[in-house]
Amino acid sequence: MGFPITANLLDACVLSMLAQGDTYGYELTQRLREDLHVSESTLYPVLRRLQGGTFLRTYDVPHQGRNRRYYAITENGNSQLDGFRKDWSEFRNRIDGFLRSGA
Repeated sequence: MGFPITANLLDACVLSMLAQGDTYGYELTQRLREDLHVSESTLYPVLRRLQGGTFLRTYDVPHQGRNRRYYAITENGNSQLDGFRKDWSEFRNRIDGFLRSGA
């Protein structure tokens, strides 16, 4: 991808993925890496920041003798995601105007 991924854009992507269902960190990282080419070392600080902002909550589930930490979006997270979606739509429309018209 030829454009940088900003912190807000990454937050929006993570919240959007979690709005589809709870998941654990490794699975989330793998799904994001497929499309955005981000590393695990990039993702985990994002998850901590979103959790500290009360946009995510965590819970542990036993799996093969160990616990997996799952992430779930909160009501605050859904509100934040709605704001991100609105902002993205406005931003995309403005950029599309430039790219399509060449002006």
